[in-house]
Amino acid sequence: MKKKVAIIMGGYSSEYKISLKSGNVVHSYLDKSQFDSYRIHIFKDKWVYVDEDETEFEVNKHDFSISPKGQKITFDCVFNAIHGTPGEDGLLQAYFELLKIPQTSCNYYQAALTFSKRDLLSVLKPYGIKSAPSYYLNMGDEIDVNAIVAKVGLPCFVKANKAGSSFGISKVYEKEALQTAIDLAYQEDNEIIIEAFLEGTEVSVGVIKYKGETKVLPITEIVTDNDFFDYEAKYEGKSQEITPARISSEQAKKVSEIAKHAYEVLKMNGFSRSEFIFVNDEPYMLEMNTTPGLTTESILPQQAKIAGISLTELFGNAIMEVLPKNP
Repeated sequence: MKKKVAIIMGGYSSEYKISLKSGNVVHSYLDKSQFDSYRIHIFKDKWVYVDEDETEFEVNKHDFSISPKGQKITFDCVFNAIHGTPGEDGLLQAYFELLKIPQTSCNYYQAALTFSKRDLLSVLKPYGIKSAPSYYLNMGDEIDVNAIVAKVGLPCFVKANKAGSSFGISKVYEKEALQTAIDLAYQEDNEIIIEAFLEGTEVSVGVIKYKGETKVLPITEIVTDNDFFDYEAKYEGKSQEITPARISSEQAKKVSEIAKHAYEVLKMNGFSRSEFIFVNDEPYMLEMNTTPGLTTESILPQQAKIAGISLTELFGNAIMEVLPKNP
């Protein structure tokens, strides 16, 4: 019997348009002989099932069911394609755990932890995973520009602590520009991380659960036409994403081991995509994404393709990994 899969997409953050693209790709590539998939749009003002005619039917939040044409449908699994809150920060993971509905991303604690760049890097530091020198700010804190520059130097990056797709991020060259960058980051989150600029090769490493094993995918090198890998570079063609990355075999081995170690230390499930910068052959972690982009142009699907894994296989495997083995 085919499994009923709810593909959740949208979300409450600036990333909702990208999430809708990801969710629609999953819907179109899932094996129709194995799965009946349903597109579920989750927004602040509505949770709805959207059928093939773009007709909307309300989702019953009590049990996450839908009743199009009066027929109640419940789901065997949820495929999480929401970037940002509430799909990447643990809120929906906890909700589905309470309802006992399997879902394809990591568990709620890991989602909340990795969604906070500050918390993630702090937890991984004792395991020998390096990151850039950083300075933390919370909204309402006094801003001591001289203390920030003394800690991280210039240029530096000002980032919203809990935001993705390069929203709320600025590269700052002069201390006079710090306040404007901080104000921009606060538009996305009430917590900020300010990091030293690391000059080197940027790479992205995908790690997934595949056929019961932790699998590191081929590494992608990020070469941006812009000053850094910002929204325009990510989504508007102002970058090259080269897979496999043009790095030495020693570098590839080291960063693959670190990405896998981080995934296993955190007891992750599902997809992850971690970003690193090499400085003198040493990888420094920037962040980990637990619901990375899943469009045909996105980095993780590119990596899977190089590894010989089709999108149909990639998405189907994610579902099979979390379904009960002896239903």
